[in-house]
Amino acid sequence: MGLNDGAQLAILIVALAVAIPILGGYMARVYGGGRAPGDRIFGPLERLIYRTCGIDERGEQRWRTYAMSLLVFSAVSMLVLYAIQRIQEHLPLDPSHAGAVPAPLAFNTAASFLTNTNWQNYSGETAMSILTQMIGLTVQNFVSAAVGIAVAVVLMRGLIRRRSSTIGSFWVDLVRTVTRILLPIAIVAALVLISAGVIQDLTAPVTVHTLAGGHQTLTSGALGSQEAIKDLGTNGGGPTNANSANPFENPTGFTNLFEIWLLLVIPFSLPWTFGKLCKDRRQGLAILGAMAVLWIVGAVAVMGFEAGGNASLPHGVNQTASATVVGGNLEGKEIRFGAAPSALFGASATGTSTGSVDASHDSFTALGGGVVLTNMMFGEVSPGGTGSGIYGMLILAMLSVFIAGLMVGRTPEYLGKKIQAAEMKLVAIYILIVPAIALGFAAGSIITERGKAALLNPGAHGLTEMVYAFVSASNNNGSAFAGFSGNTTWFNVTLGICMLLGRFALIVPVLAIAGSLGRKQAVPASAGTLPTGTALFATLLVGVTVIIVGLTYFPVLALGPLAEHFVFHS
Repeated sequence: MGLNDGAQLAILIVALAVAIPILGGYMARVYGGGRAPGDRIFGPLERLIYRTCGIDERGEQRWRTYAMSLLVFSAVSMLVLYAIQRIQEHLPLDPSHAGAVPAPLAFNTAASFLTNTNWQNYSGETAMSILTQMIGLTVQNFVSAAVGIAVAVVLMRGLIRRRSSTIGSFWVDLVRTVTRILLPIAIVAALVLISAGVIQDLTAPVTVHTLAGGHQTLTSGALGSQEAIKDLGTNGGGPTNANSANPFENPTGFTNLFEIWLLLVIPFSLPWTFGKLCKDRRQGLAILGAMAVLWIVGAVAVMGFEAGGNASLPHGVNQTASATVVGGNLEGKEIRFGAAPSALFGASATGTSTGSVDASHDSFTALGGGVVLTNMMFGEVSPGGTGSGIYGMLILAMLSVFIAGLMVGRTPEYLGKKIQAAEMKLVAIYILIVPAIALGFAAGSIITERGKAALLNPGAHGLTEMVYAFVSASNNNGSAFAGFSGNTTWFNVTLGICMLLGRFALIVPVLAIAGSLGRKQAVPASAGTLPTGTALFATLLVGVTVIIVGLTYFPVLALGPLAEHFVFHS
């Protein structure tokens, strides 16, 4: 990496360090009960929503009722989004005359945006009308992110509360998350992006004459407003096919760095919120430290691999764009930013449960692509999506204290709550279900003709393309290698199923764990209690995460990116 690349990474880290205590502390007051900043502004709006929807603002739910409310809300949301796509040709705000979205693709897209995955088997410029983008996809960008944060807050409550049969109200958590956190920040972010050159209008695409004598259609639409919540909610799924590699969505080096900051700020702030809510800042810092280590190591590694260029190219190939741009593996990268900043976006996107927001990962080196794949295999905790990152890391924290408890012959505890057989069964389900889904569907697809027909590349890279697609879908990430053609009936359906299972088959056990822990009384710490608010515990979390990836995914990594790297260099 060059000096400019390192400076951008340093600026990003400093910007996050400034924002985390502010946003994390604010969210703690939003979810902590009692008065919160902005009550005079947001209170009337929220009370109007509660009265309109018949919500009891002071009522709370048991975990099963909370889960049922979440699942019913999600099912209705998916049906509505599916219907909008199917009838969009008969709805207004369709200047490009996009037709009805085919049923398998509409199912895949509805499942994708519902689950905060935002996988795109379509080109946003041609397949979706402006109305579908605005009232369908953008709305889901808000509420799917809010659902993830709500689940994370519920797990925090389960750890903090004592002998409580309730864990909060899903409807109140959903409304407060949208009105007090996502909507205000997204409005400000949209204004920043639009002022920096991101397009925001309601006009039809513009056809221009090129210098070569041809014609080119330029995208238009409400890009700035969707871009803001797309990144802030770690959604991905932009209004254009190229996502943030498109200069209309990401025009300058400033917007590139700002969008990466938007991707990371909420996932990294939630551990601070956790520390404030449990009245022990060290607990939050330990979780934050583990997330930060995983992200920084991955980001530096992939930036280094991409900035170093592709060693398998013949000697004499010039990979330097110009005298002013640092060279490296520039194929498929945004030449406006360079190889390393493009790679930083890709590493941050795959570490935050965000969709395809950069150049195709087929353009990465073998090891660079292996890093972004590993980011997802961590279970999206580096730092993960809005909410899903922190509750995934808390699940790993429970596993860590359980292992430590076994080693000293003592019932493990976390924040004074005993982690017993009931919780560990649910933890095991949480950890094992995504690898089982991803590898099972990938194996089933790669041995069928319909599956193999989707792969542009044979051999090790083709295996990586297939595994990457299903790992991405099952982890609600939504990015893919360009050599993988997912817009078929087989993959629209199977990937959609993976997205739904990867979201809700994890959320329900998390809510069950929260309910179980919330009913327990805290026990006093003793000499055998593992100190969890320490750097040692953060190191343990990182180690457990890496070991889990090694046990579940390493054979696939060895046969894919690692094999590709060593074959090309042999």
